[in-house]
Amino acid sequence: MLVPAASLALALIGGLALAAALAHSAGAAERTVVRLGTATPGGGFPVYGEAFAATINETDPSLEVRPQSTKGSGENVPLLEAGALDLGLVQGEAVHEALAGVGRTPADLRILAAMYTTPGMFVVRADSPHRTIEDLRGKAVALGARGSGLVLLARYVFDGLGLDAERDFQAIHLDRAGDGPAMVLDGRVAALWGGGIGWPGFGAVARGPAGARFIAPDPAGIARIQARHPFLLPMTVPAGSYPGQDAPIPSVGSWSFVMARPSLADDVAYRLARALHRGEAALAQRLPQARETTAANTVAAAPERRLIHPGALRYFQEIGLVR
Repeated sequence: MLVPAASLALALIGGLALAAALAHSAGAAERTVVRLGTATPGGGFPVYGEAFAATINETDPSLEVRPQSTKGSGENVPLLEAGALDLGLVQGEAVHEALAGVGRTPADLRILAAMYTTPGMFVVRADSPHRTIEDLRGKAVALGARGSGLVLLARYVFDGLGLDAERDFQAIHLDRAGDGPAMVLDGRVAALWGGGIGWPGFGAVARGPAGARFIAPDPAGIARIQARHPFLLPMTVPAGSYPGQDAPIPSVGSWSFVMARPSLADDVAYRLARALHRGEAALAQRLPQARETTAANTVAAAPERRLIHPGALRYFQEIGLVR
């Protein structure tokens, strides 16, 4: 029996569509899913996590990085240890405490990439009378979200200055990082603590009707902080990093890192490091502060080379960054 040409055409189209669907399904099934812990909405980590994931997923279609909200550095570390995350964004002070075993057993984690530097400072409204950290003593200040590494940075900075967050300030811990700017703008707190370049909380206050002013330790204070906590590094927020900020702001801080569970397969870490390196320009275009996320910075910022994940280290050796 002869089959009409139209029926043959329909059958052919249907067969091609089915084949394409099966190929797509097979391709999707072959993708390696990587779970990335970020932080609460409104802070810098969720923004960075989305840009990080989009860049890697675009650069290497065999990978699928999936960001997920967490309570921040303080939760990402135990989730990585438990294998509930593959990667986690972790503030430098939280990395220091986890690896050094400050108040806990030393964590067995590895560095996949250096994210960016985080100089710590306060932001106040530009019409605020407060101009120094000493001026803020006894005042209500928002230190950041519970579990955020920025809270740890504040505690180290204050300790270096001979201050205590709970004793010398009316310290307020936020449920969400995004709640802080509104509290500064409406006067519920005198200042908001944060850090880094392009931090969303600082940008929100700076774009407010009154504008913003930033308060960081003075040179003598920086020297005192570093004498007590040498792992904190001198860092500067360049002029123009925020609206109305016409001068550089020296402070202290640390590198934040993309940390990996130690059981993450070497091949997966290798592919992630390769995709991130190949996507450096795209990542910087998506998020200006992520221009510091480079393979060279990862090698330079790692406290010890042995802390870099072996898979990432193998890639760095291949491109000549490590011998």
